[in-house]
Amino acid sequence: MTVAYSAAAGVATIALDRPEARNALNLEMCEALLSSLERATAEDARVVFIRGNGPTFCGGADLKERTGKSEQWVRERRLKAFAAYEAIEALPMPCIALVHGAAIGSGVEIAAACDFIVATPQATFRTPEAQRGTVGATQRLPRILGKRLAKDMMFTGRALGAREAQEAGLVARVVQDLDAAMAEIAEAILKAQPLAMRLAKRTIDRGIELDPRGAREAEIEAIEEQLASGQWMGKK
Repeated sequence: MTVAYSAAAGVATIALDRPEARNALNLEMCEALLSSLERATAEDARVVFIRGNGPTFCGGADLKERTGKSEQWVRERRLKAFAAYEAIEALPMPCIALVHGAAIGSGVEIAAACDFIVATPQATFRTPEAQRGTVGATQRLPRILGKRLAKDMMFTGRALGAREAQEAGLVARVVQDLDAAMAEIAEAILKAQPLAMRLAKRTIDRGIELDPRGAREAEIEAIEEQLASGQWMGKK
């Protein structure tokens, strides 16, 4: 078991579960993440939380598993990780990362692929791929942080603390108690209409990639879809 999955009352929790390896992302964990995300969708979860078991959120890719592997294996392994990150982004329901301790490399990718991040004051975010002689984590962070801060992190390997990450727009909330924050967020989302929540997520994600006219049209499309459903403003 590299990922622990649990669900109750519309809330799905996906926990990275290799604490002995600092929750380092290996091929098995990539596949388990994909399976868990598919399960949350199939079970119509209303909200998904991704967190790490043990003292670290995710210590990055598991470099040990690559020892002796071919270039083709490494290539396929990286593509599997990309598929997991993209599957997180593609979830129709809200998905929130709960980060404590270090999020490094792949850990930053997993957290950044969620809709937003809630972190403890002790959380840190680091992308040392270039320092380690590889390429990765080059796409999401520039879009979130801007290219200059993303380059600073990538070129020097320096970590952002939780507060600096919040100021830069990577972290939405810094809290002392992740479990309390999780309960508060879940309660708020479960009170909302499921269709409205999913349409809001879809429209924000689409709109940010479009020009203002296209973004407005995406919102109008969502409004029309909700009107057609008969669920406008909570009406059945």
